[in-house]
Amino acid sequence: MIAPDKLFQLTAGQKRRKLALTFGELERDIAGIAESGLEYNFKKLTRLEYTRELAKIVLDDPKLPQDAAKRIAALLSEKDTDERRLCNEARNALLAVIGTFPAEWDLVIAPHANEKISVQKRSFFKGVSVYAEDIRSPFNVGSIFRTAEAMGCESVYISPQCTDPEQSKALRSGMGCIETMGYTRCPLEELPKDRPVFVLETGGTPINEFNFPKEGIVIIGSEELGVSPEALHRASYGRVTIPMTGLKASLNVGVAFGILMQAWTNALLKNN
Repeated sequence: MIAPDKLFQLTAGQKRRKLALTFGELERDIAGIAESGLEYNFKKLTRLEYTRELAKIVLDDPKLPQDAAKRIAALLSEKDTDERRLCNEARNALLAVIGTFPAEWDLVIAPHANEKISVQKRSFFKGVSVYAEDIRSPFNVGSIFRTAEAMGCESVYISPQCTDPEQSKALRSGMGCIETMGYTRCPLEELPKDRPVFVLETGGTPINEFNFPKEGIVIIGSEELGVSPEALHRASYGRVTIPMTGLKASLNVGVAFGILMQAWTNALLKNN
């Protein structure tokens, strides 16, 4: 954390970028998800006092849009300041002035509060897994883990060329689900042999007609190339397709996986 008075030693552009970064760190600290070494530790001021000081500096920025200034000023005037909302408003106002916008992995989204989460057993559908083949985007990797955890996958497998789930942007996008679920990195030939394997790819059985297995592994392919020929060969149970009517007929891999998991879990619940 930078001392407020030191900000005035920076150029206008440097100051905006440093403030935006600091507000992001503060917001994660408030949400209880601060990254190691980035917890609030400025001893001269309470975190709320520090946040308010920084917000006042933002208000003095001559390039700050008037509507953003009004929202920040209103938050500062509240008797019980909403500390996190103030950080969020100031950070996004600064990013707009800088001319950039946060990627999904930069958003500060706290997991649902649950004091007993560390001692609770995770519920899942036994034998239901996903194999992420050569996914390149860390955002997509994190998104796949979030969906897998939320929709009850028992496990996640990733290919040798898949982006590292431990990469910082993947971890942020995964919102704790990568750490919760863990994963196994392995080539196709090392996937379990005792479960049906199918792929999510174009040219297959429409998702509303597909006979989902009670247990199995679904393979989802890379953003650019889809599933590999080797994966298609390995998928002896079949190929499932999401029908689309748009001109582009294209879905983000994380979104497509979410649609598939909703259909699969619905089928599992219906047959229970």
